[in-house]
Amino acid sequence: MDLPVGRHLLIPEDELQWSFSTTGGPGGQHANRNATRAELRWDVASSRAISEEIRSKLVSRLGTRVRDGVVKVTAGDSRSQWRNRQAARKRLAELLDGALQDRRRRVPTRRSKSSQQFRIDDKRRQGAKKRLRGKPEEE
Repeated sequence: MDLPVGRHLLIPEDELQWSFSTTGGPGGQHANRNATRAELRWDVASSRAISEEIRSKLVSRLGTRVRDGVVKVTAGDSRSQWRNRQAARKRLAELLDGALQDRRRRVPTRRSKSSQQFRIDDKRRQGAKKRLRGKPEEE
Protein backbone atom coordinates (compact mmCIF):
# COMPACT_ATOMS: atom_id res chain seq x y z
CA MET A 1 0.00 0.00 0.00
CA ASP A 2 1.42 3.40 -1.00
CA LEU A 3 2.35 5.85 1.76
CA PRO A 4 0.54 9.22 1.61
CA VAL A 5 2.58 12.13 3.00
CA GLY A 6 0.49 15.23 3.57
CA ARG A 7 -1.73 16.18 0.65
CA HIS A 8 0.88 16.46 -2.07
CA LEU A 9 3.14 13.42 -1.89
CA LEU A 10 2.55 9.71 -2.35
CA ILE A 11 5.45 7.28 -1.89
CA PRO A 12 5.02 4.05 -3.86
CA GLU A 13 5.16 0.84 -1.80
CA ASP A 14 7.99 -0.58 -3.91
CA GLU A 15 10.30 2.26 -2.77
CA LEU A 16 9.86 1.36 0.91
CA GLN A 17 12.22 -1.25 2.37
CA TRP A 18 11.29 -3.15 5.52
CA SER A 19 13.42 -5.11 7.97
CA PHE A 20 12.45 -6.74 11.22
CA SER A 21 14.35 -7.71 14.34
CA THR A 22 13.75 -8.67 17.94
CA THR A 23 12.99 -5.85 20.30
CA GLY A 24 13.90 -5.20 23.89
CA GLY A 25 11.53 -4.16 26.62
CA PRO A 26 8.31 -5.83 27.77
CA GLY A 27 7.01 -8.98 26.18
CA GLY A 28 9.23 -11.60 27.75
CA GLN A 29 9.99 -14.61 25.61
CA HIS A 30 7.72 -13.34 22.83
CA ALA A 31 9.84 -10.20 22.46
CA ASN A 32 13.06 -12.19 22.60
CA ARG A 33 12.08 -14.79 20.01
CA ASN A 34 9.92 -12.94 17.47
CA ALA A 35 11.04 -10.24 15.07
CA THR A 36 8.43 -7.62 15.92
CA ARG A 37 10.54 -4.44 15.74
CA ALA A 38 9.95 -2.79 12.37
CA GLU A 39 12.49 -0.65 10.55
CA LEU A 40 11.30 1.31 7.52
CA ARG A 41 13.76 2.85 5.06
CA TRP A 42 13.11 5.13 2.10
CA ASP A 43 15.81 6.17 -0.36
CA VAL A 44 15.23 9.89 -0.86
CA ALA A 45 18.19 10.27 -3.21
CA SER A 46 16.93 7.84 -5.85
CA SER A 47 13.16 8.15 -5.41
CA ARG A 48 11.04 8.55 -8.55
CA ALA A 49 8.12 9.92 -6.54
CA ILE A 50 9.57 13.37 -5.86
CA SER A 51 10.95 16.27 -7.85
CA GLU A 52 14.49 17.62 -7.45
CA GLU A 53 13.13 20.64 -5.58
CA ILE A 54 11.36 18.46 -2.98
CA ARG A 55 14.38 16.14 -2.78
CA SER A 56 16.77 18.99 -1.93
CA LYS A 57 14.29 20.44 0.56
CA LEU A 58 13.95 17.08 2.34
CA VAL A 59 17.68 16.40 2.44
CA SER A 60 18.51 19.84 3.80
CA ARG A 61 15.71 19.97 6.38
CA LEU A 62 16.08 16.41 7.65
CA GLY A 63 19.82 16.90 8.10
CA THR A 64 21.34 13.99 10.03
CA ARG A 65 18.18 11.89 9.64
CA VAL A 66 19.27 11.26 6.03
CA ARG A 67 22.28 8.95 5.78
CA ASP A 68 23.62 8.10 2.33
CA GLY A 69 20.37 9.43 0.87
CA VAL A 70 18.19 7.11 3.01
CA VAL A 71 15.68 8.09 5.72
CA LYS A 72 15.12 5.42 8.38
CA VAL A 73 12.49 5.13 11.12
CA THR A 74 11.96 2.32 13.61
CA ALA A 75 9.07 1.20 15.77
CA GLY A 76 9.27 -1.43 18.48
CA ASP A 77 6.73 -0.18 20.98
CA SER A 78 4.25 -2.98 20.50
CA ARG A 79 4.45 -6.77 20.77
CA SER A 80 2.72 -6.97 17.39
CA GLN A 81 4.72 -6.65 14.18
CA TRP A 82 1.60 -5.38 12.40
CA ARG A 83 1.16 -2.52 14.91
CA ASN A 84 4.85 -1.66 14.69
CA ARG A 85 4.57 -1.55 10.88
CA GLN A 86 1.67 0.88 11.17
CA ALA A 87 3.59 3.01 13.69
CA ALA A 88 6.68 3.12 11.44
CA ARG A 89 4.59 4.15 8.42
CA LYS A 90 2.93 6.90 10.47
CA ARG A 91 6.29 8.14 11.86
CA LEU A 92 7.84 8.34 8.41
CA ALA A 93 4.83 10.19 7.00
CA GLU A 94 4.86 12.69 9.90
CA LEU A 95 8.61 13.19 9.63
CA LEU A 96 8.46 13.91 5.90
CA ASP A 97 5.35 16.07 6.19
CA GLY A 98 6.99 18.16 8.90
CA ALA A 99 10.09 18.63 6.75
CA LEU A 100 7.99 19.75 3.78
CA GLN A 101 6.03 22.37 5.74
CA ASP A 102 7.16 25.90 4.98
CA ARG A 103 8.08 27.75 8.14
CA ARG A 104 6.57 31.18 8.68
CA ARG A 105 9.12 33.93 8.88
CA ARG A 106 9.07 35.86 12.12
CA VAL A 107 7.97 39.45 11.75
CA PRO A 108 10.16 41.52 14.05
CA THR A 109 8.20 43.80 16.38
CA ARG A 110 9.19 46.72 18.59
CA ARG A 111 8.30 47.32 22.19
CA SER A 112 6.01 50.26 22.84
CA LYS A 113 7.41 53.40 24.52
CA SER A 114 5.30 52.80 27.61
CA SER A 115 6.49 49.19 27.99
CA GLN A 116 10.12 50.34 27.65
CA GLN A 117 9.56 53.03 30.27
CA PHE A 118 7.85 50.54 32.60
CA ARG A 119 10.84 48.20 32.28
CA ILE A 120 13.33 50.95 33.12
CA ASP A 121 11.24 52.13 36.10
CA ASP A 122 10.96 48.54 37.35
CA LYS A 123 14.75 48.12 37.15
CA ARG A 124 15.17 51.33 39.11
CA ARG A 125 12.73 50.13 41.83
CA GLN A 126 14.50 46.75 42.10
CA GLY A 127 17.89 48.46 42.43
CA ALA A 128 16.59 50.76 45.18
CA LYS A 129 15.09 47.79 47.05
CA LYS A 130 18.43 45.93 46.94
CA ARG A 131 20.37 49.03 48.07
CA LEU A 132 18.13 49.25 51.14
CA ARG A 133 19.04 45.65 52.06
CA GLY A 134 22.70 46.55 52.50
CA LYS A 135 24.46 47.34 55.78
CA PRO A 136 23.63 50.75 57.23
CA GLU A 137 26.21 53.42 56.49
CA GLU A 138 28.32 54.43 59.46
CA GLU A 139 28.82 58.10 60.17
